[in-house]
Amino acid sequence: MQKRACTRSRDLHNLRGAISGDAAWRRRRRSKKKSVSRKVTKTSSKKATARKGAVAKAAKKSVKKAAPRKSATARRPKGPVWQWSAVDTAAAIRSGAISAVETVEAHLDRMRAVNPRLNAVVVDLSKEALKAAHAADKQRAKGGELGLLHGVPITIKENVDYEGRPNFNGVPANKDYIAPSDAPVVRNLKKAGAIVIGLTNTPEFSFRGFTDNPLHGLTLNPWDPDITCGGSSGGAGSAVAAGIGTIAHGNDIGGSLRWPAHCNGVATIKPTQGRIPAFNGSATAERPMLAHLMSAQGPLARHVADVRLALEVMSQRDPRDPWWVPAPLVGPKPKGPIKVALAKIPDDMDVDPAVAAALRRAADHLERSGYRVSEVEVPDINGVWQTWCDIITNETMVMQEAAMLKVTSEDFHNAWNGMKAKANVLDLKAWMQATAARNGHIRAWQLFFEDYPVVLAPTTVSPTPGPRDDTISAERVQEVFWGGIRFISAINVLGLPGAVVPVALHEGKPIGVQLITGRYREDLALDAAAAIENRAGVLAHRLWETMD
Repeated sequence: MQKRACTRSRDLHNLRGAISGDAAWRRRRRSKKKSVSRKVTKTSSKKATARKGAVAKAAKKSVKKAAPRKSATARRPKGPVWQWSAVDTAAAIRSGAISAVETVEAHLDRMRAVNPRLNAVVVDLSKEALKAAHAADKQRAKGGELGLLHGVPITIKENVDYEGRPNFNGVPANKDYIAPSDAPVVRNLKKAGAIVIGLTNTPEFSFRGFTDNPLHGLTLNPWDPDITCGGSSGGAGSAVAAGIGTIAHGNDIGGSLRWPAHCNGVATIKPTQGRIPAFNGSATAERPMLAHLMSAQGPLARHVADVRLALEVMSQRDPRDPWWVPAPLVGPKPKGPIKVALAKIPDDMDVDPAVAAALRRAADHLERSGYRVSEVEVPDINGVWQTWCDIITNETMVMQEAAMLKVTSEDFHNAWNGMKAKANVLDLKAWMQATAARNGHIRAWQLFFEDYPVVLAPTTVSPTPGPRDDTISAERVQEVFWGGIRFISAINVLGLPGAVVPVALHEGKPIGVQLITGRYREDLALDAAAAIENRAGVLAHRLWETMD
């Protein structure tokens, strides 16, 4: 039978059980008290009177012991606190095995130890994080309601609004764009009890696949400083891989979650468009339509179960996003065994042998987990990618290019010119035809998923490039985006969910694979990712051995 990461994941199930367990514990106490009360009434009034004082005294003593209550099953996970998963961290805080303050302090110590050489976190929020941790412990001690991520340390990418702070988005000129309120994704994470310990680096306007800018500088990959940490959520990927925070927020319009996940050896999900609400009150104008429809917020984490948990938290409604969709997080289970299409790679893509081996290994992991994998040609990946490139480039040229070029660096200009060189210049009629073609591409993929609910595809077919390779030449930009990560960027124009999970190391550098599914079927993508992770292991554990 199909082994699915529960399936949802036993750890995540146990966390929810712990949450409902608090209520169950109270119900049992109430039931016990009622039972004792009934027994007392059956005894003689003399006996009852004699016991009254003792019962009251015992009850009073019991109440004192219960706050703050430490579960009889409270157990600390193994290893240093900063190495724990988000699911384990949340459960440990909830049970009383560790305090939120101790947890946050451990992550802040880790950040101070490794961030100076990585430059992943560019805004240190230690003071307010510790303040929030103290408040979290007080809330638990009072028996207050606790969110799914109560006391859990996380990071936020510095291109969404964080109340009271400038939304720099990698650009020094954006210093006056002060956030009037938290962006929806930040608000949802905080509502769930997560504690933000820092903001992570991003390239200028989050518009490159490499994380560097004149404001904060270059972010390095914790595995190897000679390869990129990816972009634009490169700071997020580098931080969470190195052990700074359990979950890192990022976003993705052309691969900006999945590409850094691959480069840094962590897991992620780019959700379906509309799954997670988005809005920046600091923005001076609304985003263009297609840019909004192709962009998604999402989590990066070391464990697939953490990605799943973060997705649930981030997906809560926010009325400021008119495109948010109240779709269920779990859909009907396909008839088993689930068929997986191992995507055939176009002949003009130069596939590195290590990448080919990683794809075969991932396919084998899925087969052993009960899936049925066949190598199949997916619908027009080349045409889909070109549609993405044409739409995003022309929309940017008309709506944003002039303003961006005035305030950005030469490196940004070089990278942007490389992207433009691969796009077709569209007049109004051609633009309308491109947006119409998008609908046809989405339909073709949706029909494809009727036969193959999951597509296994590469993140890149090439070795991970250097940290500034997109500034070398226009040709090098095209080699990376068209020749390397074609299967990543193409998916944005379709608005489909795509998960990335690490599979292997080659010469000390991580290689991940992508799992693509139908609209609002993130659950199927994460189930398949978890099946691979169960056999491949969590690569970050091997990273820490080399860092410490």
